[in-house]
Amino acid sequence: MKAAALLLAGSMALAACASDESDSGTGGSDSSAGGGDLKIGLAYDTGGRGDKSFNDSAYAGVEAAIKAHGGDVQELSPNSDASNRADLLTKLADDGYNPVIAVGFAYGDIVGDIAAQYPETTFAVVDSSGLDADGKPLGAGNVTGLLFAANQGSFLGGVAAALKSETGHVGFVGGVETPLIQSFEAGYVAGAKAVKSDIVVDVSYISPAGDFSGFSDPAKGKIVAQGMYDAGADIVYAAAGGSGIGVFQAAAASSKRAIGVDSDQYQTVGDPALQPVIMTSVLKRVDNAVEAFIGDYVDGSVEGGTDIVSDLSTEGVGLATTGGFIDDIQDQIDDYQKKIIDGEITVPETP
Repeated sequence: MKAAALLLAGSMALAACASDESDSGTGGSDSSAGGGDLKIGLAYDTGGRGDKSFNDSAYAGVEAAIKAHGGDVQELSPNSDASNRADLLTKLADDGYNPVIAVGFAYGDIVGDIAAQYPETTFAVVDSSGLDADGKPLGAGNVTGLLFAANQGSFLGGVAAALKSETGHVGFVGGVETPLIQSFEAGYVAGAKAVKSDIVVDVSYISPAGDFSGFSDPAKGKIVAQGMYDAGADIVYAAAGGSGIGVFQAAAASSKRAIGVDSDQYQTVGDPALQPVIMTSVLKRVDNAVEAFIGDYVDGSVEGGTDIVSDLSTEGVGLATTGGFIDDIQDQIDDYQKKIIDGEITVPETP
């Protein structure tokens, strides 16, 4: 637990630093930190680095690993319609980067095919499994899935929202309507209703399944959230990647509150005017998982064809406390967290 606490503190600082870097766009950029032969390939999700959330957290984990082990990283981002994901992984493997880390569940459908073509390259995919639907290893058994119990962290977010809501009305804005983001929704709604069974929870998605623009469209995020605030919600949870900025803007315009996602967005939002509205963030410690995976690669202990699941018991998910907005309800949040870890509460994964 002491080691986990030290890692948590260190990676939080790195995530804050990473958010100040410029977006790598649709091309690549070399970031070198120290010597060594380690060459890490990093293929981002939609929006690339600079999203103040999911992608930045992955980058922070890579930076932490490079500080510890030396080496360099090549970053690539999808094009506007994200149709070139396979090309990104292929280029990184062709150029000799190893390990190659794919950030986002959308790589799950293609990483096995690419990995099969490069059996000597070690791959990891964030938010997707290293196994196929039949439980068989993807590729040549050289893919590791880095998974998170996001529903558990979101449950605590729902608890916090229900405890702090003054109207008995809260909201959830998802980026893209996929099973992964629906697990965030399911946990959040369950947590809110565990506190207050009659609470109203509005749910809306920025884009439908298959349209990944919902993760990088702050303008639409603002419109969707504004509708919820206008309807009476006083706290809205944004599980929408880069679109979450729009939710925060709507909260500020309405003098209401919002909940961030993945990173501690109070620290990474980059706009002091928006910090006061970010009540908390549901943390998904992509940085920790990526850093640990790279460390295992350096040590030669990576076992492909497996999944590594981070949950409340490993501090892989949780709530941010920056700003002090949930300090007064922390004991109640801790109680729900303990019940989940002890198995007294089973958090749903689907709405």
